[in-house]
Amino acid sequence: MSILVDQLTKLFGSQKAIDTISFELNENEIVGFLGPNGAGKSTTMKIATTYTKPTSGTVLINGMDVQEQPLEVRKIIGYLPEHNPLYLDMYVHEYLNFSGRFYGLGKKELKSRTAEVIDMCQLGIEQNKQIGQLSKGYRQRVGLAQALLHDPSVLILDEPTTGLDPNQIVEVRELIKTVSKGKTVLFSTHIMQEVQAVCDRAIVINKGRIVADGSIDELQNLNANQVIEVEFCNKVSDALLKSFEGMIALRNIGANRYQIEVSNKEDVRPAFMKFVTDNQLDLIGITQVQRSMEDVFATLTQSANA
Repeated sequence: MSILVDQLTKLFGSQKAIDTISFELNENEIVGFLGPNGAGKSTTMKIATTYTKPTSGTVLINGMDVQEQPLEVRKIIGYLPEHNPLYLDMYVHEYLNFSGRFYGLGKKELKSRTAEVIDMCQLGIEQNKQIGQLSKGYRQRVGLAQALLHDPSVLILDEPTTGLDPNQIVEVRELIKTVSKGKTVLFSTHIMQEVQAVCDRAIVINKGRIVADGSIDELQNLNANQVIEVEFCNKVSDALLKSFEGMIALRNIGANRYQIEVSNKEDVRPAFMKFVTDNQLDLIGITQVQRSMEDVFATLTQSANA
């Protein structure tokens, strides 16, 4: 595996920012690290990138302990922090050359890699501008280019689309998908669409604890009641519909159209079709409603708060 977090805990005084969390990332996997503000995402990433020491527990990057081999770990990771620190008076090309020397890149290799990341991050038309003159979206591109200069095998990106406008968010998401090929990526966010657009898997953290870990499909079906939308030719009494086995909630969403929530983890459409036949109802259509990631996020973080 590329990243192993084992029983990680971080205390700030009496406050537990991270509470004995464990997870793994496999090689070439893009994993979303989800959670509300203050959940412990950034603290975990700062430990994984050697900028903060844990109170207890272990983080291994490609088998190397971040506490025992911090310099070796930094050579194989690319890190884009939440608040992207840039030298605003520097020109883009100048800044990337400056940063590349810290990675120990030789003159020839640095020139080649700088050209590659400028092209990769679509910075060609901006490379001779001062960073302070760039939009927030292009500044994020510069930060990502800097993180990619030494061709790291592991990328750690802390809320890289924060503060961007909708068009910039889409551009940066697409850019991350492009530059992440062949790399392991831990990508933190509290925006559900980010995960669906970019990630293979999601880990949800709340109040310093992991509350869920799985693929997008697995999370959408986690602890989920089934919801169906149905439409009839004629009005059907609420009392009759509420007699359907497992009914939790009934919502009228239009003329002879209803949304029905049922306490059943399996597909309830076959059972509802039998209900329709038994009660001689004239059904026009039935659709199973897919839970959104926003619903999943709310369920997981609210239940953890309870």
